Amino acid sequence: MQKVSATRAFAKVAPHVVPVMDSAVHRLTGGRFLVSASLLPGVVLTATGARSGLPRRTPLACMPEDGGTLVLVGSNFGRPGHPAWSANLLAHPDAVISGRGRDLQVTANLLTGDDRAAAWKALVAFWPPYAVYASRVTREIRVFRLAPRE
Repeated sequence: MQKVSATRAFAKVAPHVVPVMDSAVHRLTGGRFLVSASLLPGVVLTATGARSGLPRRTPLACMPEDGGTLVLVGSNFGRPGHPAWSANLLAHPDAVISGRGRDLQVTANLLTGDDRAAAWKALVAFWPPYAVYASRVTREIRVFRLAPRE
């Protein structure tokens, strides 16, 4: 599946199919299941829209870390622009993630410098297609760490 997900055809089709499918299944199962989570761990991120101020729900792959944090990658399947959800987190870092039937309030932190470099190395080891996505774009792919809010 990693080879397929690294293709340009997948990058063209997946952004239109995977989130719709994940959102529907997530709703139908009461937040307990995401189809894409059979490949990678995933959550549904609910963040406040940067411009609209409205809640925006986005199913996303994530990389769990020790200590209960998660890392999100704004790869946008190797497409040129940053994904909208990443702009939402920059404007409003407090968000909610839903997975396995539970909601968790989190705060997102955009990683930079050495923190981003270390996370990126771990991300590429975790899911090698991220390196292919990065090779297709001139922008720096945004990487966020989500930590539970007290």
